[in-house]
Amino acid sequence: MFKGISDIFFDLDHTLWDFEKNSALTFHKILVENEIEVDVPAFLEVYRPINLSYWKVYRENRIGKEDLRYRRLKETFDALDYEISDKMIDTLSESYISYLSTFGNLIPHARTVLEYLAPNYNLHIITNGFQETQKSKMVNSNIEHFFNEIIDSETAGVKKPHPHIFELALDRARTSAKMALMIGDNLEADIKGAQAIGMHTLHFNFHQEPEHQLCRIINNLDEIKSFL
Repeated sequence: MFKGISDIFFDLDHTLWDFEKNSALTFHKILVENEIEVDVPAFLEVYRPINLSYWKVYRENRIGKEDLRYRRLKETFDALDYEISDKMIDTLSESYISYLSTFGNLIPHARTVLEYLAPNYNLHIITNGFQETQKSKMVNSNIEHFFNEIIDSETAGVKKPHPHIFELALDRARTSAKMALMIGDNLEADIKGAQAIGMHTLHFNFHQEPEHQLCRIINNLDEIKSFL
């Protein structure tokens, strides 16, 4: 049980918003629309680990946003041995960003957990996602109204796990680390980042990572009710 908590900060992608499902729907739409003759499930199987690896590099400030968007697609098509022009990669990249946030599938139990927490806690978002898409994701999945503050890495000028983004979130929420709980799927960005400034943490083990002792672990969002 977490006691003395007034504010709960959620990560968005892979924690509340079902990134994998919505991303798959987006790719199916844009690959078909642009007559890219690849098997979509095979494409996604190659793309997913490449995308995760590039997000790690992006968090570490070793590449920029545009490089991330281009290189994750380029590397995927190269791995599939599919010839494609840079112009088409740019078209797909732009279409992906445009369509992604229009899909509103949530992680199972996300809405019911937010409805459970909202009467008793101040709820907020801390996300490394792109500013232009994160708000749309919440609006189109009808969860934006649950949150008081939405802090994204582009606004903060740094990405999780940098302490500044968590400090900015606490400041905007007008709360302290000892009264705040961070819930997220990423051990490095969400859990270690929040712990570094003294926040309580709860790891949503979306990626089925090995057991650890960093903090309490849940495998289903509904388990949050047993802690709060």
